[in-house]
Amino acid sequence: MKKATLTLMLFALVACGRSDSPSRTLIQNKGSDTLVNVAQAWAEAYKDVDPNAAIAVTGGGSGTGISALINGTVDIANASREMKDSEVEMAQQNGVEPKEWIVGYDALAVYVHPDNPADSFNLAQLAEIYGEGGSFETWDQLGITVPGCDSREIVRVSRQNNSGTYVYFREAVLGTERDYKLGSRDMHGSKDVVDLVENTPCAIGYSGFAYATDHIKMPCISTTEGAECVAPAVQTAVDGSYPVARPLFMYTNGEPTGAVAEYLDWIMSDVGQCIIQKKGYAPARSVSCE
Repeated sequence: MKKATLTLMLFALVACGRSDSPSRTLIQNKGSDTLVNVAQAWAEAYKDVDPNAAIAVTGGGSGTGISALINGTVDIANASREMKDSEVEMAQQNGVEPKEWIVGYDALAVYVHPDNPADSFNLAQLAEIYGEGGSFETWDQLGITVPGCDSREIVRVSRQNNSGTYVYFREAVLGTERDYKLGSRDMHGSKDVVDLVENTPCAIGYSGFAYATDHIKMPCISTTEGAECVAPAVQTAVDGSYPVARPLFMYTNGEPTGAVAEYLDWIMSDVGQCIIQKKGYAPARSVSCE
């Protein structure tokens, strides 16, 4: 009796460990907070394309994703900036050969409180607001009176330095030789920037256009005083007329194969590119979406 019972238990264990369906493939995808919403949308939609592929998406910033790629702990790193030469070198030293994919484009918007009367800025003004040694510390220095901002102080909202958005804004607005002023409010995520500016009359911040809401204002930006002022939008990111538009990247270790290759091919397909467009970004190529 004991022998028969033991035999049945062993049979049950074997049966439980056997599956008639293919095993699931887990793809680890980490990095840019700018891309995290669309990456999650891609992952969710891909369930219907390949039910046996599970896409695990986390944010943390471009630097976090790139570090994970260098260390070999992710399949795909999301980034809103290009990898630095030093990062590529570190990856190669670890036996990782980064391959770059441009998956879309983003207009990096400047946000102010909805009651702020500012309708436009040029790059030089933004550099004087955000840049080290910049002369603008109060709104009245710009000829602006903001209702509810009794201190008149320009409250600068920025990102943490592991963010690709932080790096790109510095390069595009401040230039390669200039750093940020100290004393800004540095936020963990793109949405956090927009939320703080929306609720702070004195504030100004920068974040991806896709995080815009009806409760915040996005002034147009010109390259120089008197030049055409262009509003952030999907189309102005595509045609390059918006001065602070940037490509969005995914990085893999070399040419991907198997499930990772199939997933990236789908992201670059019309279906995948229409998803990124619906999320408020410009697709990597021209697509026709419903």
